[in-house]
Amino acid sequence: MNVHTESFGRTPEGEEVFLYALTSVKGLRARIMNYGAIIVSMEVPDRHGKLGDVLLGYDSLDQYIQRGGCAAAVIGRYANRIGGAKFVLDGVEYKLAANNGLNHIHGGRKGFDKMVWKEEEATASGDKAWVRLSYLSKDGEEGYPGNLTCTVTYTLTDDDELRIDYTAETDKKTVVNLTNHAYWNLAGQGNGDVLGHELTINANRFTTVDKGLIPTGVIVSVVDTPLDFLAPKTIGARIRQLGNGYDHNYVLNGAPGELTLCAVVHEPTTGRVMEVRTTEPGVQLYTANHMNGSIIGKGGKAYVKHAAFCLETQHYPDSPNKPDFPSTVVEPGRKFTSQTIHKFWTK
Repeated sequence: MNVHTESFGRTPEGEEVFLYALTSVKGLRARIMNYGAIIVSMEVPDRHGKLGDVLLGYDSLDQYIQRGGCAAAVIGRYANRIGGAKFVLDGVEYKLAANNGLNHIHGGRKGFDKMVWKEEEATASGDKAWVRLSYLSKDGEEGYPGNLTCTVTYTLTDDDELRIDYTAETDKKTVVNLTNHAYWNLAGQGNGDVLGHELTINANRFTTVDKGLIPTGVIVSVVDTPLDFLAPKTIGARIRQLGNGYDHNYVLNGAPGELTLCAVVHEPTTGRVMEVRTTEPGVQLYTANHMNGSIIGKGGKAYVKHAAFCLETQHYPDSPNKPDFPSTVVEPGRKFTSQTIHKFWTK
């Protein structure tokens, strides 16, 4: 196992950004930068042993800063949507940025994905290599209460796994929902759309939403709907029944807080398989519905409609306003923890 660190440029404010390359003895390589705690690339072999980058993104720091929009960044303080851009905690109403119509999404106008994180550790030992990054979100940042100290640890293992571990601690009662917004294409980034990928999601139910994609509070079965991926189906098989594509939160089977199977994705032409396990209670399936070929990514490749899929492991959207949903409240003295594991193989 190996970790290599190098400079990746500077932000407009002059902060230096570093790139950390984690490499396994089998050749898998994950590159992570401390701007946005973004996974810049993930190289995994196909069935013939040829490595390919399966994450959408950009070639330079400037592109990430100026364009954004398809980055495998850590999303916080609250991933996904909060209805009406506000919530009440202990009788106090907290108003957030309405940056998604009337609603709040992905932590606000300047969320964790646009911050420079601090390097805590970058090393390798035995059968794994890792980098640990931290960020202090100050009380009142983007409207959220409490000074929140977050860490994310990316670990590459000789079991062909990329593990993502999150922790968070606060000095004031607050809400937290962290995820990584990776855009995956197992055929290789920029190699067309993902409609032929075969997907299985370990979820019998999903949260219904209104026109603004805010949960209604009603949870229903996926059976006999286009959202049923209990058995493997191609992403494109029923996508047109949904209009623009998938952007839905699934209620995962299994106990929240326990590491459980989330999803399995197979790309037939390369043979690549990615299995996702998580301690989170939900996962948002998103199929890059906004892409139209105008975004130019790594290697000058244009990202077409449905050029990627996202499996954002997280708590349900709008949980702060839905008391029946699993709680996203974090209190002083109680550490928030979360883990998601991506395992790769071929068939």
